[in-house]
Amino acid sequence: MPITSVLWVFLFGGVGSVLRYAATLMGVRFIGPEFPWGTLAVNIIGSILIGAFARAFPLPGDGGGDLRLMFMTGLCGGFTTFSAFTLDAANLWLRGDALQAMLYVAGSLVFSLLGVAIGILIGNALSA
Repeated sequence: MPITSVLWVFLFGGVGSVLRYAATLMGVRFIGPEFPWGTLAVNIIGSILIGAFARAFPLPGDGGGDLRLMFMTGLCGGFTTFSAFTLDAANLWLRGDALQAMLYVAGSLVFSLLGVAIGILIGNALSA
């Protein structure tokens, strides 16, 4: 793993994270804290961005490695990991694996929610 690749991901990931934080704050400030509007907006925008970048930038073997690292892994990854999830699901669907795509989406949702519940139980036990 070249150091320049790590630096691109680090720098652009930081920018994405700051943008996510700003969007979350703006959602709470302008709409209210009752619903995570900022996070929802970030997930949707990040999914649009990663889809556009996936088609706009050449594959790594064709010279697009740094662009993909900067904008897809770094910026979108820092902005929202949901964008990577949606791209993976779309790629399964586009290659004709509709059942796998649906299982991936359902499994990700169910097991991630279960994971959060388990994490909460562990956190409660550690803080008791």
